[in-house]
Amino acid sequence: MGEKEPVNGVDDATDKKQKKSTKHDSGAADLERVTDYAEEKEITSHNLYSNAANLFEDKRSKENEEKLAKERELQKVQVKKEDIELIIREMEITRSKAEQTLRVHRGDVVAALEALTN
Repeated sequence: MGEKEPVNGVDDATDKKQKKSTKHDSGAADLERVTDYAEEKEITSHNLYSNAANLFEDKRSKENEEKLAKERELQKVQVKKEDIELIIREMEITRSKAEQTLRVHRGDVVAALEALTN
């Protein structure tokens, strides 16, 4: 009885090989699921970064549009040359800064000077 007899027509050695093969296949399937999850996660992360970049770009463009609208509005304000010269002399600032401050304060010299001193 040195040799093993097949049980129900199946040899023990063959049975062990099939179990080992099945075990190996299930490990490969598990590994495949892990890599699929990792790939999905990478794709999702990439989407999040691109969405965040889009939101940031939208916010920046909106701020730029608001800034341009404000500058256009300020350009409509009439200021006197004498008022600009007064602010330049008194505060010793550039013409553009004096004019901008005067426009922000709707041509009011006193309010512009107060804003520059604070």
